[in-house]
Amino acid sequence: MRPIQAIWLKLFCLICLLTTSHAALEVEPELAQIRLPPGFKIETFARVPNARQMALGKDTLFVGSMRAGKVHAIPLRNGRAGKPRVIAEGLNLPVGVAFRNGDLYISAVSRILRIRNAERQSSVKFKLESVFDALPKETHHGWKFIAFGPDGKLYIPVGAPCNICAPDPERYALISRLDLANGKLEIIARGVRNTVGFDWHPQTRQLWFSDNGRDMLGDDLPPDELNRLDQAGRHFGYPYCHGTSVADPEFGTQRNCAQLTPPAQELGAHVAPLGMRFYTGKQFPARYRNAIFVAEHGSWNRSSKAGYRVMAAILQNDKVVAYEPFASAWLQHEGTTQEKVLGRPADVLVMPDGSLLVSDDQVGAIYRIFYQG
Repeated sequence: MRPIQAIWLKLFCLICLLTTSHAALEVEPELAQIRLPPGFKIETFARVPNARQMALGKDTLFVGSMRAGKVHAIPLRNGRAGKPRVIAEGLNLPVGVAFRNGDLYISAVSRILRIRNAERQSSVKFKLESVFDALPKETHHGWKFIAFGPDGKLYIPVGAPCNICAPDPERYALISRLDLANGKLEIIARGVRNTVGFDWHPQTRQLWFSDNGRDMLGDDLPPDELNRLDQAGRHFGYPYCHGTSVADPEFGTQRNCAQLTPPAQELGAHVAPLGMRFYTGKQFPARYRNAIFVAEHGSWNRSSKAGYRVMAAILQNDKVVAYEPFASAWLQHEGTTQEKVLGRPADVLVMPDGSLLVSDDQVGAIYRIFYQG
């Protein structure tokens, strides 16, 4: 090769390298728009199509989906994500995933499935077992967030099979818990229209959960909810009462709102709160210790969109004393004719190092929020 050709080849390679590096920096332009409190940073952790609920194994992150019908497993090493792989597919709305004693549990509308030894790293096809198949089959609010409680039981919600109706209270609009040892299903909360996220207070062990309010009452009614279950058997209002005191136009005369359990915090109308978790890490400032992070998926039927953010509920004992934006601006130009959605938070999960993962089912990504001070 002549010297002049060698020089041109080196220049060409340098240009290619610079172009590639520049492109890599611009892969995530939406994250540059996200607003966080001072000292916090956000980055893309993994790419997973239609990412919804997340569950952490010993060294694997499991991710359910909705439209994709798949469950992914992401190997973790030193807190970083490896290449996601599909471990289950062709399922009916497998939103929920829960990990316990090496096994992964998956919700699929009417069934709870299990993959034994789900973290094994092999090419052997994973076998799905059915552990419970007596849940309602309706897909309207039929997708399910699931999680194991402090009592070792699997908590399973069943949403209302409609926007507003009075369904069988023994089958719908409830939260139940399944004892896997004997297959017994017990209802612990009623009047819950559609919860797609819950967690237990680290000290009191009380169950807190999000709930999506009914549609077609206008832009500003009813409020979505953050609820606290202080004892089993409470009724949280649906379909009679929404929020603290909004009587339903069709069913409100049948029950008095004052006789039902009010929310711990009223949220914005139609913001669609999904996954929520208590912050149990130590990386974030003290203000966030035992706070609740809530993924507001965002409205679909407001004339002006709302939500599309991660909120922080600050607690004192069992009271919410502040409900404030933590990661926001996935909704750009809010309240204008130029509204643009950059993503839709669906779930949150605290990692062992104290960082916070956020799944985004629109972009097909999982973000990591961390504190640098």
